[in-house]
Amino acid sequence: MTEEPWRVRFQREDELVEQLQSQLLEAAKRRAKALADGKAELGSVYAVAKAVGKSYTAVSNAIKKYPTTE
Repeated sequence: MTEEPWRVRFQREDELVEQLQSQLLEAAKRRAKALADGKAELGSVYAVAKAVGKSYTAVSNAIKKYPTTE
C-alpha cells in the first residue's frame, strides 16, 4: 500500500482543522448564550455554575467571552 504524499495529507488535515475550529467557535457561542439564558432564569452566575457543575469563573468567563447581542 502506497501512502499519500505528505503535502496531500497535510492539506487534508489542515482543512479538517479549520472546519473543526469553526465548529468549536460556533458551539462556544451557543454554549455562552445558553449560560446567559440560565443566568437570566436563575438570577446569578453562581446559581448557573452550581446547576451545571462548573466553576463560577468558567461560567462567568464563557458569558463574557461571547456576549449576546439582543
